[in-house]
Amino acid sequence: MNRQTSMTPGTLALVALLTACGGEQRIEQPVPLYGESPVEYPLELWDQGVEGEVLLRVLVDADGAIDSVAVETSSGHGGLDTAAIQGVRQMQFTPARLNGRRTDAWARVPVRFSKKPKPEGGTPRP
Repeated sequence: MNRQTSMTPGTLALVALLTACGGEQRIEQPVPLYGESPVEYPLELWDQGVEGEVLLRVLVDADGAIDSVAVETSSGHGGLDTAAIQGVRQMQFTPARLNGRRTDAWARVPVRFSKKPKPEGGTPRP
């Protein structure tokens, strides 16, 4: 029984969207590093069949670490929101770049908690 979220590296690459104001300058988005998702599905919520999706805003610093995390859209369940925040805080990113230099940047990261298996060969739902 896998209790991790259905957030895969491919999903992260598709859904980590930069939200920055840059005027005429183009900023290269922070990109999540691949590997196992550090977000754990809380066991008691798994057992109760609680599912949901949390949309987080994360500030990725110039070293690729998470500086700040805020819930943009709640799952409606505090336990899922808390688990998403705790897990995403452990993620690492390739930092954003502006004019070739590393910079802090905001990104959106959705975290989906679902007991349903991921569809094979399907496109992850953003």
